Amino acid sequence: MPIVSVSLNNDMLAEMDILQKALGFSGRSEIVRAGIRQLAAEEKDRQNLVGFINALLMVVHNEESEKQVTDMKHDYDDLIQTHLHSKIHGDRCLEVFLLKGEAEGVKRMTKEFQSNKKMDHVKLISM
Repeated sequence: MPIVSVSLNNDMLAEMDILQKALGFSGRSEIVRAGIRQLAAEEKDRQNLVGFINALLMVVHNEESEKQVTDMKHDYDDLIQTHLHSKIHGDRCLEVFLLKGEAEGVKRMTKEFQSNKKMDHVKLISM
């Protein structure tokens, strides 16, 4: 198997070690492979979305990113049926978007949030 070097900060490394113990992974490489498989499966599911859909997009971010979230949100006003914002812990925020519209727009919105490094967690659920 080829070896790939990855840079992680201390917090991510600590999370990785906790996951390894909690989930019974044999090592850090196995955790990385599992994460990549999960991300690839989610992307495949998202790419298979077509037509007019309903979806739920959940985003977790740091409070400092609030302006970026608001700016991105305004780009997708035509899709957003409902938007909920909630403080979940300290300076952490949860955004929940109920979306309705063409799959291509939902995919673009999701990709924009996922590719933003200031977003900690992004999850799309299509209905």
